[in-house]
Amino acid sequence: MDCPSALHQLMLDCWQKDRNNRPKFSQIVNNLDKMIRNPNTLKAMTPLSTGVHLPLLDRSIPDFSTFSTVDEWLDAIKMGQYKENFASSDFSTFDVVSQMTMDDILRVGVTLAGHQKKILNSVQMMRAQMNQIQSVEV
Repeated sequence: MDCPSALHQLMLDCWQKDRNNRPKFSQIVNNLDKMIRNPNTLKAMTPLSTGVHLPLLDRSIPDFSTFSTVDEWLDAIKMGQYKENFASSDFSTFDVVSQMTMDDILRVGVTLAGHQKKILNSVQMMRAQMNQIQSVEV
């Protein structure tokens, strides 16, 4: 309760069933360092919910499973201007996109901090949704 969303997502990432999907220690330290250096990221709280839910499924972030292409997803999060960047960097499937890191986002050519954050947040939500779907299927 009252846990900042960014920290909650980091915890969820650390608890992934498949250890290969968990962040490396250096990534954890890097994320925590970024949170400390930008305290505004700690102001967004994870909403309390009742009943069955996907972890951190923010209603303002679309459910990736409703899209058939990465281009549709980018349009839905209003980042359609990066379609060519994603395609030319071979980020063309949800499996690949869901594993993107901030370094990948920079390599794709997303230079605006707000756009980086928006894409990274959506990628993290996508990862959480995919992991939730996989755990339900098991």
